[in-house]
Amino acid sequence: MAGVNDLVLVYVDHRPAFYARIEELRPDVKKGWYQVELLVLTLPPQLVTWILDEDQINGQDFTMGGRPMRLALVPRKPPPAPEPEPAPEGKPGKVIPLPRKS
Repeated sequence: MAGVNDLVLVYVDHRPAFYARIEELRPDVKKGWYQVELLVLTLPPQLVTWILDEDQINGQDFTMGGRPMRLALVPRKPPPAPEPEPAPEGKPGKVIPLPRKS
């Protein structure tokens, strides 16, 4: 499940609309629902609270006022690529010169 400090892209009417950071997740009085406090990254930033269930927090479509909405988690920085393995010792690699253009 998306959590506190995660960045989400909010889709409105099936189009990307704005980014937001999840500031807080609190259980709602209704079982299985959460009060999701979002810092909407606009100028100026806005703090909003939406009541969503776990599936909606994790990217399931929902509606607000009849408009389709969706949260998409923005992945964090990908892990670094693995280091290439060193060439085996012994016979060195072959250098192939490229032909020059005149």
